[in-house]
Amino acid sequence: MISSNALQFNRLLQLCSANLPVGGFSFSQGLEYAVEKGWVHDSNSTRNWIELNLNQTIARTDLAIIKRQHQALLNDDLSDFMTWNQHLIACRESHELHLADVAMGKALIRLLNQLDSTKIQQGLERYQTLLNNNVTVLEISFVSAFVLIASLFKLDLLLIQSGYCWTYIDNQVAAATKLVPLGQTQSQNLLFKITEKVDQSIELANCLKDDEIGASLPRLAMASAWHETQYTRLFRS
Repeated sequence: MISSNALQFNRLLQLCSANLPVGGFSFSQGLEYAVEKGWVHDSNSTRNWIELNLNQTIARTDLAIIKRQHQALLNDDLSDFMTWNQHLIACRESHELHLADVAMGKALIRLLNQLDSTKIQQGLERYQTLLNNNVTVLEISFVSAFVLIASLFKLDLLLIQSGYCWTYIDNQVAAATKLVPLGQTQSQNLLFKITEKVDQSIELANCLKDDEIGASLPRLAMASAWHETQYTRLFRS
């Protein structure tokens, strides 16, 4: 009989897997244009780019709101959950960042509704108000969908935040491997080094007050916006 802790760990791995069919692999989050401009050109500059984004935008927006949405679900406060969902979407500084967030969120909700799990489907009944047809109109952030399915998997806050950091870091390193380009060993070394910053980012996020949530990185916003008109590109805008 598999233990509940082992099952939760496997559910976390499933949620953070690159095989999760939400289309995250198709977005570079501005990295492709940063490489085009020479801002990111080797292993060190790749590390600096990802770590800065992790600490200044992911921690100060996504991770901080994950904490509040997780608590909202524990309290069955779907209104508060959706308020933070709209706050998240409003923090996306370019069309590309907005598109990636809501396209992946919609894909994850669609997957959630199609999972062949009695327990999951029973759990969804609690969030029926959230998951009715209005979701397709309101737009749901990938972060919100991630928190929702992680809560259904009975994951605690630290696991949810850690897993979300991994999905971001893994996606960016995978994109950099193609774009910079980086060797496979360089990429693995980057994963080791950048993930060492996750604890620090989570600690920062969990100390923020409501009115301290949000961040702006001009180069990230510009790289993401300019990516739409980049002459050749591998990733979606």
